[in-house]
Amino acid sequence: MADTQYDFLMELLNTPSPSSMEMAIQKKWIHYVKEYAEEIRTDHAGNAMAVLNPDAPFKVLLAGHCDEIGLIIQRIDERGFLFFDKMGGINPKAAVGMRVTVLGYQETFTGVIGVNAQHQGGIKGDFDVQDLYIDCGFQSKQEALNKVQVGDLCVFKTEPEILQDRYISARGLDNRTGAFMVAEVIRRLSKKDLPIGVYGVSTVNEETNMGGAYFAASGIEPDFAIAVDVTFATDYPNVDKKKQVDVHLEGGPVLAKGAPIHRKINQWLEKAAKEKSIPLQYELTPQATRTDADKIRYTGKGVPVALVSLPLRYMHSPVETVSKKDMETEIELLVTMLENLTGKEDLNPLHDEV
Repeated sequence: MADTQYDFLMELLNTPSPSSMEMAIQKKWIHYVKEYAEEIRTDHAGNAMAVLNPDAPFKVLLAGHCDEIGLIIQRIDERGFLFFDKMGGINPKAAVGMRVTVLGYQETFTGVIGVNAQHQGGIKGDFDVQDLYIDCGFQSKQEALNKVQVGDLCVFKTEPEILQDRYISARGLDNRTGAFMVAEVIRRLSKKDLPIGVYGVSTVNEETNMGGAYFAASGIEPDFAIAVDVTFATDYPNVDKKKQVDVHLEGGPVLAKGAPIHRKINQWLEKAAKEKSIPLQYELTPQATRTDADKIRYTGKGVPVALVSLPLRYMHSPVETVSKKDMETEIELLVTMLENLTGKEDLNPLHDEV
């Protein structure tokens, strides 16, 4: 990964983008890809789209969501403490004792999620986010209301870390890595003479309702789509491997298998992987993928979908961790697969039988 691309990834990771508040990160994504795309498009949901060969009749959609999980202010008590609810799949136990960035309607500032001292009993048993609160140093409700209101959002305040020049650890790798990889695919394909149209989309709202993916696919009407997301790695202590397929960092991109996934698209991905000697891993999505692919699939007359995921440790925590090597091989896989398409591919699985 060249310095320019690495700096772009770091810029994305350092930009708060809780679901429903993605406009700052979308502007940065557009600024990066506009040099390589033939067209930049947006829509009323807030999706950002980079298009190559927009006149081609055969269209492929790549969707990587840019939103991250966050907190939403629920109420403010008389002493100025902020209580909150989840904006996406927050793990309350991972939130205890964390610093947060409060994206207030008047200004952005820091708070801390308070925790009872162990000397005074600590925090015990099961609890949810409603049992926690944010201390911003306010002394009254009125002082707080001068800067923040119900419905304002927060994200964990962390800095990306590089572990042994091998892994990246940060909040929101799910799935700003996906938005980054989609942009990189566009950049690398921009110099190619493609017979197909490629629509790279940084989608919004995946962590809460996947509405961005629905808007994007409804507007583009692709012949098929690939969701570019993350999935659960199982290569660290205390993981119950009986419940999951074995997935590990530096094991390569992960292809989903299950009822929502179109087998022909997976075959094209596997062919590209073999061509470039890229190792693949697999996960099971028997009924649904729980990613943008699910909403895309049900747009228009129906869209064949696949899901290519980056192995990720510590999902939905402030220290999500991925491999730089896996990111590079996933980008190479997608670029190679798209380069191999002719635009005459037949996605009907029964045409060979009639």
